[in-house]
Amino acid sequence: MKPILGITMGDPSGNGPEISVKALMKPETYEVCRPLIVGDAKCMEAAIPTVKGAESMKINVIHDVKEAKFEPGIIDVYDLDVVDLSKRLYKKDRKKLAEIMLADVLDAAYKESMTMCGEAAFQYVKKVIELAMAGEVDATVTNALNKDHINMAGHHYSGHTEIYADYTHTAKYSMMLAHDELRVIHVSTHVSLRQACDLCKKERVLDVIRIANEGCKALGIKEPKIGVAGLNPHCGENGMFGREEIEEIQPAIDEALAEGINIPEKAPTPPDTVFSKALGGWYDIVVVMYHDQGHIPLKVKGFVYNKELKKWDAVAGVNVTLGLPIIRASVDHGTGEGHAGDGSANELSLVNAMDYAIRMANAKKEKEVEA
Repeated sequence: MKPILGITMGDPSGNGPEISVKALMKPETYEVCRPLIVGDAKCMEAAIPTVKGAESMKINVIHDVKEAKFEPGIIDVYDLDVVDLSKRLYKKDRKKLAEIMLADVLDAAYKESMTMCGEAAFQYVKKVIELAMAGEVDATVTNALNKDHINMAGHHYSGHTEIYADYTHTAKYSMMLAHDELRVIHVSTHVSLRQACDLCKKERVLDVIRIANEGCKALGIKEPKIGVAGLNPHCGENGMFGREEIEEIQPAIDEALAEGINIPEKAPTPPDTVFSKALGGWYDIVVVMYHDQGHIPLKVKGFVYNKELKKWDAVAGVNVTLGLPIIRASVDHGTGEGHAGDGSANELSLVNAMDYAIRMANAKKEKEVEA
């Protein structure tokens, strides 16, 4: 049985609707999974005309997974009906309306739109988690949301990862980013750099090493090889540039090795070489100590800008939350509000996220059969 993927529509004023149309207009998608969008049917309907070649696509409005058709040419939308299209403003609309509306009136309308879209995006995530926890979908995939918008709507989270952790009651989890065979997993994410240094503690590093090991196995990698990045330049140079490697990271590595986890170098690797080694096949995944240490190499590899055509040739990469009781993969980009609604958004990251979710769902089913 092909896995059922619950795909959130993302922020209604962002690129999620058009990206979803582009991903689901590919007939081959339905050969490997059964996708459904969790969002607003009218937003998805409005996105179809913006996508070249999608004119024949139809929306199937559902309120129960059993109502889905899972057929090429039809986009099944689990409709939450929380968006008033007459109040939705794209960023590009604000520039046009500024010429004919008073500034305070436009500001109020734009704030109302952002709050509405933040509430909608949050509700899509909450619903897809509920569906996965109830076993109605095999995996979840998320389009981008706007952190400012969901906070304006009263949901004080720093991103998808924290929402998933809260609503699945998960204490130990981590963000993994992946593009092709390069994978990184984070000890800390959405905190200041100063706080990230304080969070580099043995128990957390050990937890993330364990999560990385199990996460690779969930992808079908039977004997994962794990690299562990240092925090400081040159891994602290024996304490001259910092002692975190000596006092926190190495003790975590030693304990992980004692548990049988494969860390080939048996020590932290300098951050300026660990990713080149990973690309060379030394590791299946790299444990990184903070947000940008992992995000920068992934996006250098996955985001390709064509300076001659002045457009992105590729916006690739996947964000996976490991340690959860359910599967969650996501696009590794933002809502693209500057161009949302014009049909130019690149769907590659969503396609990659769906591929990861399918791999993990299939590996989970195989493991259940073996058990």
